[in-house]
Amino acid sequence: MAGPDRRSITIEDVAAEAGVSVATVSRALRDLPNVAPQTRARVVETAERLRYQPDPSASRLATGRTTTIAIAVPLLDSWYFSKVMSGAEAVLADTGYDLLIFAVENDEARRRVLSGPLVKRVDGLILIDVHVPQEESADFGSAMGGDEVKVVCVGFSLPGASKVVVDDVGVARLAVSHLAELGHTRIALVGGPTDDPLGSEVPRARRQGYVDTMQALDLPLRSDYEAGGHFSVTGGEEAGGCLLDTDDPPTAVFAMSDEMAFGVLEAARERGLDVPGDLSVVGVDDHEVARVLGLTTIRQRVAEHGAMAARSLLEHLEDPKLPARIHRAETSLVVRRTTAPPAR
Repeated sequence: MAGPDRRSITIEDVAAEAGVSVATVSRALRDLPNVAPQTRARVVETAERLRYQPDPSASRLATGRTTTIAIAVPLLDSWYFSKVMSGAEAVLADTGYDLLIFAVENDEARRRVLSGPLVKRVDGLILIDVHVPQEESADFGSAMGGDEVKVVCVGFSLPGASKVVVDDVGVARLAVSHLAELGHTRIALVGGPTDDPLGSEVPRARRQGYVDTMQALDLPLRSDYEAGGHFSVTGGEEAGGCLLDTDDPPTAVFAMSDEMAFGVLEAARERGLDVPGDLSVVGVDDHEVARVLGLTTIRQRVAEHGAMAARSLLEHLEDPKLPARIHRAETSLVVRRTTAPPAR
């Protein structure tokens, strides 16, 4: 049988020649499941013989997929969120999926992204620390078209969605316990914003871990030993200054992120304090600069959080019936030069 003109080969030509549907051709050539091995081989042989060059838009229409995945984050210029997104992008880059990135900085932006037409343009969605209130969960699912769009969460929980979780209570426990074992009793906390419009779960969990550990160790909890650092270097510097300028300053600070810890170190330097002689500091993340500055920190493999989320989402796209799963990310204490016993 003479094949069609090679200069105008379409996916329909391959389907007709192989005796299968257009959707089957698309699935076979993309190596997707639910195609019999003999059928896949026949489709591949036919496409090669006809010298068919796939048309991405035709494949998308045939499979009913957009081959696009979206990532939503509270802030685009945050080191943590950028690192998580890079981990996800590294996984997705090898799969042929396009990537859309949305900033969800407040309630209005969250509703616009999660309940509007934007989610209908994607096959899957990774939400990174974008808390969805319970009253909006049902509307969110309806806007996504039921189970057609798969969702994976990082840093919070959404009913029916797989998630990547960190034991943030345990993160604070590691930090405070390390400082207490060194002999510190006056341990302060530099946390997130005092008024968080998005209701992020991470700072709440880390503060709970700080409070629980301090109480378990019978150490004093003082309101003047807590300051909001907004997860930035500048915020950490301002918070550190407030803590160090009190009449009875702390001898140690647990900062909920390395970037805030960098700010605390700068505040100490500006006041002529020695670290760790006068002040011990612990951060969270193991930022690239943490090793350079000798910062003691709670290490979490941030890029791997994004990679785990992307791999989980791809699994759900390949098997829509796959139940929701919890993927637990590891953390560990890395002791460097910014912690030591308090001065006598």
